[in-house]
Amino acid sequence: MLKKALLFISLTSALGMSAQPDYKSAVWSPDNGNGTFTNPVINADYSDPDVCVGASGEDFYLTASSFNCIPGLPILHSKDLVNWEIINHAVKKLLPADRYSQPQHGNGVWAPCIRYNSHNETYYIYWGDPDLGIYVVTAKDPAGEWTEPRCVIEGKGMIDPSPLWDEDGKCYLVNGWANSRCQFNSVLTVREMTADGMSQKGNPVIVFDGNGTNDRTAEGPKFYKRDGWYWIMCPAGGVPTGHELAMRSKSPFGPYESKMVLAKGETNVNGPHQGGWVHLKSGEDWFLHFQDKEAYGRVVWLEPVKWVDGWPVMGEKQGVKAYGKKEKYCGQPVMSYRKPNVGKEYPIVNPAENDEFDSPCLGKQWQWHANYDQTFGMPTPDGFFRIFCHIQSADYKNMWEAGNLLLQKTPADNFTATTKFTLTAKDEGQYGGIICMGMDYSALVVKRVGNEFQVQRLTCRQADKGKPENAEVIATLKPTKADKIDYQPSLHETIYMRLNVSYIGGLTSSGENKHEARVTFAYSTDGKKWREAGAPFTMRQGKWIGAKVGYVAAEPAGKKVRGWIDADWFRVTR
Repeated sequence: MLKKALLFISLTSALGMSAQPDYKSAVWSPDNGNGTFTNPVINADYSDPDVCVGASGEDFYLTASSFNCIPGLPILHSKDLVNWEIINHAVKKLLPADRYSQPQHGNGVWAPCIRYNSHNETYYIYWGDPDLGIYVVTAKDPAGEWTEPRCVIEGKGMIDPSPLWDEDGKCYLVNGWANSRCQFNSVLTVREMTADGMSQKGNPVIVFDGNGTNDRTAEGPKFYKRDGWYWIMCPAGGVPTGHELAMRSKSPFGPYESKMVLAKGETNVNGPHQGGWVHLKSGEDWFLHFQDKEAYGRVVWLEPVKWVDGWPVMGEKQGVKAYGKKEKYCGQPVMSYRKPNVGKEYPIVNPAENDEFDSPCLGKQWQWHANYDQTFGMPTPDGFFRIFCHIQSADYKNMWEAGNLLLQKTPADNFTATTKFTLTAKDEGQYGGIICMGMDYSALVVKRVGNEFQVQRLTCRQADKGKPENAEVIATLKPTKADKIDYQPSLHETIYMRLNVSYIGGLTSSGENKHEARVTFAYSTDGKKWREAGAPFTMRQGKWIGAKVGYVAAEPAGKKVRGWIDADWFRVTR
């Protein structure tokens, strides 16, 4: 069989390499194949993206917020800023480990910054944990091993750090502040670090204050130097309706003058929000930023940058109106544009979605909802991935408590995810299935009830508020297999399940774009004849992340032997 034949190749490949090189998505690709691209270049929730040019000057590396999801700090690689693939994660375990052994929705890795330090030929990623301080990991190769997280500045409220290594080797760090942790925000501070960037050398200096202005909620700063000027680029005005600022000074500590350089303008692209600037060997400049698409999360856009009077105008149509007046150096997002000039054409490649589970390591598109524990699940050499049931708490309300949810980001506005798996139930109440997870969630599961299985829809609204889960019985099935031995006998059910996500958003009466999606479920016992399973569900985002799709497996507290599901494959189609 093809799956078995592929296993030898998978098992002998390097575990650190991408499991699906040159993956092409069936649901979203920004490369139009004619020298142009269509935004977003990544139509998935890579929130707070940052990008750097690699040591060769010909590679680009992007990372993004991952909050409590593990592995964290995804590393994406591109040769042309349009075609991206997932090659690694920089964080395998968040520290302190005991804190993140349980789901910490919305906490953890906030707004990272990736940089290459040419002084010591090392890559750095900084991020803020708003409850603990500023952390860093380093590597010689973004696709290789990264160091364990190290807290370089302890304290609450510090977020969105970005380093700058000056020509003389000195290191400076800019960061924002979270009102939810320190009771102030809208200010940016700069401090000097030691030359290796591993500890602070000086105290912070406020270099920008957006309080009481249209630049309120200034955050997500990124630090650069160009032609003798120190530059800080940051979003302001709030995530849904804000804009991008560029500010410059002859000193890292200011004073800085600022200009608005990117805003919504005449488009329906809300935000646009924080991101990163890159300079190409060809002399071109480009800016990657996110757009908040609510239930879908924060997707990544690519904008051309031109310099006018020494200021970076991002996007198109210089002189865009914002807050009732024209801003001389302000552009608006491009819907479609020519690709960056990187000297040649590269193949179309997209972040992985499908997984045949034929590799001894989990595909890089997958994340757990807490630090990985071996009892969450393990790969096998037999063409499936085993996910053990989450043992629910004694006062279980909903799946917000589960760390073993195996999920990936939604990859497009419209898509269908289909899977085949087998539930092995050692006891009553053990179940597994497919889920669309957020602060509201809905799942289609098969659950052992007596010596039969029920297909059920599990739905919870306001899971983050501790609201109870509701179950609807869809059908009753006989086991596909029953153990004959009398030692820990099992009932087995092999089943196919599917969820479909369809965009139903549009413009509101106020002219804003509402990014809503409808989710429907279906199941099949043979992979051919499908049956609808319950009413449509309105997808909802998680805590600071978009809704995610994937696997759920759980059982009531007090069971003697844990059950599991063996996931055979997961495929994303139109």
